[in-house]
Formats: sequence, structure tokens, C-alpha cells
Amino acid sequence: MIEMTEEEAAAYLDEPHLCTIGTIGVGGTVHMVAMNYGFRDGVPAFWTYKRAQKTKNLERDDTISMLVDSGKQYGELKGVSIQGRGEIIHDEAAVIALAGSMSARYGPMGDDARSSAPKRAVVKVHAQKVLSWDHGKLGGNY
Repeated sequence: MIEMTEEEAAAYLDEPHLCTIGTIGVGGTVHMVAMNYGFRDGVPAFWTYKRAQKTKNLERDDTISMLVDSGKQYGELKGVSIQGRGEIIHDEAAVIALAGSMSARYGPMGDDARSSAPKRAVVKVHAQKVLSWDHGKLGGNY
């Protein structure tokens, strides 16, 4: 009853929410971080420093989860969870293009974001499984 349609989930992801990224750390622990995100080639993507823990984790194991959610009360809870594979792209042009996507979503980024492009990588989140929910569809009947 609460699952979003593909169109609803895509529209929700298009909104400028934060996401939580989960990667598999050393010893199998889950490393989770909050991130802004944009889109590359129609796929959710974020940027990170090449030497960041999440980058190192993805180099060992490309398993990734991305959670985008909102709401404070039960009837407002809404979200999309993506499980799949993270593709690391070590290319300054890709970083700058993603900066454009993120600026369109979150507002202008400072020049420092683009000047740090040589130190950054883009991670595209390729979905293998997508889960979604919108408790507003319950109309207050829980």
C-alpha cells in the first residue's frame, strides 16, 4: 500500500534531499555517511575525496546502499532505498559535471568545490534493488 511507483520514486529522488551512503568497511562493518547527491547519466551519484574511507571501501567491495528519506511523524515518512554497486570514476570532468548537477539541486557551489576536483572522484550508484515507501498513502489509517 505504501510503495511508491517508479515515477513517484524518481520524482522524490529529484528533490534536493540528503542521502545516507553505506559501504562495507574493513572487517565487514558498515560505514555510513550523509552526503549531497546529484545525477550522472541518469544515475544517482555523489562526489568524494579519492582517499576517503568510502572510496577505499568501494575499491575493495563495490557493494553500496543509498538511503534518501524524510518525515518526522509516522504519517509523513517517505523514502527510497537503493541497493547495488558503486562505480568510482576518477575523472576531473566527471567531478565538475556532477558539481553542476549538485548546484542545480542545492544552490551554487563555491569555486573551492571545483578547485578540489583533482582530489575527488565521482561514485555512481547502480541500482540492483530499489525499495520505496510513502506513509502519506495510508491517509492516517495505520
